Amino acid sequence: MIEPVKTALLITAFVMAMMLLIEYLNVVSGGRWQTRLAGRRWGQYLLAALLGVTPGCLGAFAAVAMYSHGVLTLGAVVTAMIAASGDEAFVMLALVPRQAVFLMVILAVSGLVAGVLVDLLGGRRLTHRPAACLEVHAEDRRTYFELRRVRAEWQDCSAERGVLSVVVGLFLAGILTGQLGPAEWNWIRGSLAVVSALALFIVATVPDHFLREHLWRHVAKKHAPRVFLWTLGALAAMHLLTEVLHLEASLRRGKWMVLWIACLVGLIPESGPHLVFVTLFAEGAVPLSVLLANSIVQDGHGMLPMLAHSRREFMKVKTIGFSAGLALGAGAMALGW
Repeated sequence: MIEPVKTALLITAFVMAMMLLIEYLNVVSGGRWQTRLAGRRWGQYLLAALLGVTPGCLGAFAAVAMYSHGVLTLGAVVTAMIAASGDEAFVMLALVPRQAVFLMVILAVSGLVAGVLVDLLGGRRLTHRPAACLEVHAEDRRTYFELRRVRAEWQDCSAERGVLSVVVGLFLAGILTGQLGPAEWNWIRGSLAVVSALALFIVATVPDHFLREHLWRHVAKKHAPRVFLWTLGALAAMHLLTEVLHLEASLRRGKWMVLWIACLVGLIPESGPHLVFVTLFAEGAVPLSVLLANSIVQDGHGMLPMLAHSRREFMKVKTIGFSAGLALGAGAMALGW
């Protein structure tokens, strides 16, 4: 179990670093770019695709919040959810970066087409007032890099800043020394180094409120343990299926049944269970079409806020996503993907 644990730690650290960057950009932008795009008819679908394809849950949450405020149409929400892969997108970028980017492009295009068709066939809900939907607190609206403030906060360093700095610093050191990630310098190792260095800069310079509310409570405490446990569980399941039970051939022969299972699992509104298909694809046990179908249907836990807004709309979006995932996955499998 040593290698699965090391791999799970590497993936979790990379996911945390990427989440730090996205959280930082989301709060600094304050949602201004979103409201500008949402004011245009076709801009809504483009905005929804961008929100959906953004790794993690924030983009999907933002799309649901904008829909509940009358900013996005139901079709735009469908676009976002088909494009979304939740926290699994981070893991795909860590395990299979080239295929992950290719898959994200397919998801974004598929979501755009599906969203437009939903509004054309079902009637387009008009928007009336733009609303910033990111969770931006009043304390966040301040200068993010001010040398005097940074020096003062380090002189009275909080426990959260200390822990995050040490964790990210150790991860960067592991990448630079070759203890983590690829042994040889290549674009993957270089990307890991750049992302972790940027994450360390953010942890070292952001105000205490931002670090405590957005990085510590949301990224470190909420997401990191779940990502690690689910990733380790998925790696252990993959090891059991391929190395112990030697079921690779059976999975390939029963690929159509696996496709159905991938779509059904995709209905679960939670990040984690879908990692099994990510790891199986990374090991070559299932084709791209299976991962594509699961990615189209699933949206991490981005749809959970829709349950509070409207269970009927939740079922509509998930039904459309399931149909699209099954159809596109079957088509891709028939083409030999």
